[in-house]
Amino acid sequence: MPGWKHEKTCLPPVAGVDEAGRGPLAGPVVAAAVVLPAKGTPRGIDDSKKLCAAERERLYGLITTRGVYGLGIVEPAEIDTLNIYWATMKAMTLAVDALVARLGCDPGHVLVDGNRLPRWTYPATAIVSGDAHSLSIAAASIVAKHTRDGIMLEHAAVHPQYNWHSNKGYGCKHHLAALREHGPTPLHRRSFAPVAAAYARITGSGGSASLQLDFEHADGKNLQQVAR
Repeated sequence: MPGWKHEKTCLPPVAGVDEAGRGPLAGPVVAAAVVLPAKGTPRGIDDSKKLCAAERERLYGLITTRGVYGLGIVEPAEIDTLNIYWATMKAMTLAVDALVARLGCDPGHVLVDGNRLPRWTYPATAIVSGDAHSLSIAAASIVAKHTRDGIMLEHAAVHPQYNWHSNKGYGCKHHLAALREHGPTPLHRRSFAPVAAAYARITGSGGSASLQLDFEHADGKNLQQVAR
């Protein structure tokens, strides 16, 4: 379970930062920055992936009312322009900027999930699997994932054939089948290989022949499949 170990070594206020949505084929990448209260921290905060949707929703409400938070959202078109790695870095930067505006001061330290830091001037530490070790990062993971899931649920109502209400834009079997049958939507990331291939089929460009997988290094995960 995450705890206060890392926060205790830092100058306050300490902000935790995490993101949601690097891997999906559709939708934005969302980052959150959270400063938890010194007293009254909600119980049950954990890595968002370990929590059910109802528990994330409950904790999201408590975290955002008791703590201070900021959000950063980068949409698919900009993800395609920047690539998913730099889009994630931008989302984190926007989240901390929004947090600073609410705090009225810079954070004393920023704890970031992963092994890379955005290009900012704040004192910061990257922590691999930080959402499993730091309460502040875990809280940010909950805020980011709950926010992004809500965005995808809204889009699912407009594009029901892609089953986004359950897969949230990730490339599961049902989503991939719908992508092949119906083609991409404006929410799809054209730089991701399965989406690029679907566009190529529609346009007859033959672009799928030049698809190449591009791996950005960030805490050991495949961040992007880029079509070139």
